[in-house]
Amino acid sequence: MLLSQGLVATLISLPIFEAEWVLWLLIALSIVSVSIMVERLVFYRRHAVDVDAVRTKLADHLTRGEFKAATEYLSQYDSLETNIALFGLRAHEKGADAVASLVEGALPRERIRYSERLGFLASVGSNAPFIGLFGTVLGIIRAFKDLSASMTNAGGTVMAGIAEALIATAIGLMVAIPAVIAYNVFTARVKKHAANAELLAKTLLAQLKSGERGPNTATTAPGA
Repeated sequence: MLLSQGLVATLISLPIFEAEWVLWLLIALSIVSVSIMVERLVFYRRHAVDVDAVRTKLADHLTRGEFKAATEYLSQYDSLETNIALFGLRAHEKGADAVASLVEGALPRERIRYSERLGFLASVGSNAPFIGLFGTVLGIIRAFKDLSASMTNAGGTVMAGIAEALIATAIGLMVAIPAVIAYNVFTARVKKHAANAELLAKTLLAQLKSGERGPNTATTAPGA
C-alpha cells in the first residue's frame, strides 16, 4: 500500500499531470486550425472559375475543331475543373478512350491538391474534445491532491480546482466545433469542384466521340 501511494504521489508530481500544458496545446491547435481555414478559403477563391461560362466557351472551340485555341483558353486558368479538362485536351489526338483514361487518372491528383490540409482539420475536430477532457481529468486530479494536502477551506479549494479544470473541456469543444464545420464545408466544396471537372471532361469527350463517329456515318451516294 505504501509503495502504491508513493508511486501515485510520484506520478502526480510529474509535469505531465499539470493541466496548463493541455490548454496551451489546445490554443496552438486552434491557431493552426484557423490558419488552415483562412489559407483554404483564399486558395479556393483564387482558383475559382465560372464553370458554365468556361464550358460554353470550350464547347464553341471544340465544335469548330479549334483544339489549340481551346488549349490556350483553358491554360489561362488554374482550377481543378480546367486542369482536368486541359490534361485530356492536350492528348485529344489519341482518341476519346485514351482521353477518358487520362482524365480519370488526373482527377484524384487534383483532388489531393484541393483537399490539402483538410485531414488536419478532421483530426483536430475529432480529437480536440478528448484532449480537453484529458485536461479536465488532470485538473480534477490536481484539485483532489490539493484537498488531501490541506483540509483548510477544503470545499472552496476543490470547487475552484474543478472549475479551472472544466475550462480545458470548454476550450477543447471551442477548437473542435469550428474545425469540424470547416472540414465539412471544404469537403463539400472539393466535391463540387470535382463534379464540375467531370462536366468539362465529358464536354470534351462528347466532342471527340462525335468527331470519331463522323467518317463512319457517311453514306454512299446512290448508284455509286
